[in-house]
Amino acid sequence: MAIQKKICMIGDFSVGKTSLVARFVRQAFSEKYLTTVGVKIDTKQVDLVDGRQVKLILWDIAGSDALNTTTASYLRGAAGYLLVVDGTRRPTWDSALGLQKAVSAQIGNKPFVTLLNKADLTEQWEIKPAIVDEQTKQGWQLLMTSARSGLGVEEAFKLLAT
Repeated sequence: MAIQKKICMIGDFSVGKTSLVARFVRQAFSEKYLTTVGVKIDTKQVDLVDGRQVKLILWDIAGSDALNTTTASYLRGAAGYLLVVDGTRRPTWDSALGLQKAVSAQIGNKPFVTLLNKADLTEQWEIKPAIVDEQTKQGWQLLMTSARSGLGVEEAFKLLAT
């Protein structure tokens, strides 16, 4: 019997939250950009290395660079979250830093993993290793992901599930 855990996808507009969920749940990727309105919910069961099973209830929350009342209400009951950043857009990193503080204030210190998405476009990256290292030193778990190629996607969700 799998335990269920609510996981929220948080990040600025068009960082790839919906694409990461689609890659993880359906092994699919689309070039079409569709804005998430409100929240979209998906589920997937994950088998952990210790034999346990976790059913992840994934709440893909509409992109925002700040926490508003509606977004805050979606976070209620979350066991953890994935904080998504677009590596090709530096402002999404700055938004993520603020969002993480706001989310912690709202739901407490829950496990989270920061995903540096769009790793397939590293030649266009605006986020330098030095600023990533700074957050790693503060205990943040960061993974490079690509919803397009699938790089790091399964690993990211499993890391949070564990």
